[in-house]
Amino acid sequence: MKVILNEDVKHLGEEGDIKDVAKGYARNYLFPRNLAVPCNSFTLAHFESRKEEIEQRKAVKRQNAAGLKEQLEALTLTIVMPAGPNGKLYGAVTNQTISDELQKLGFEIERKRIELPGLTFKSVGHYNATLKLYEAAVAVLPVVVEAQPEAEKTVEAKPEKRSHRRKEEAEAEPEASAEAQAEVGQEEVKAEEPAETQE
Repeated sequence: MKVILNEDVKHLGEEGDIKDVAKGYARNYLFPRNLAVPCNSFTLAHFESRKEEIEQRKAVKRQNAAGLKEQLEALTLTIVMPAGPNGKLYGAVTNQTISDELQKLGFEIERKRIELPGLTFKSVGHYNATLKLYEAAVAVLPVVVEAQPEAEKTVEAKPEKRSHRRKEEAEAEPEASAEAQAEVGQEEVKAEEPAETQE
């Protein structure tokens, strides 16, 4: 079913765009919220009369996207993640991770607009993320993935605890074996005593 969008709809399109959508999606979501209207000669004529107004809004969006591109490319996004001694991350940096980090800095970028080489970053290092902002405006965001210092300390502390336990067990073993030997010696003496009395 063809519809004309009354306003920008996330993941679908912008005001004035003609889109082919499922009937249920149009009737149950787009039409009740006045986000779109059916595409026919009447609505096409109506949007044609609003073309200049829509183009002005798009020009503002292009200008905003250009300003946003400059801000993002001047920024270096640092993400700290738990990692092993070889630099491999215990998790992975995804487009959602970058979207969340940018949101903390006041940038609203949908994860679908963020492209990563290889889809995810799985080790510490320097990377570039591609952000599709608006139409042809694309920003290249430098991303630095660093290892989390606390995570390294806890990982190193675990083997130390284990080795300490092993030492305690090793120290306890000689004592136990010495006691066992002493008991065996006493039994041997007891066994010999009756033999002497019989003679």
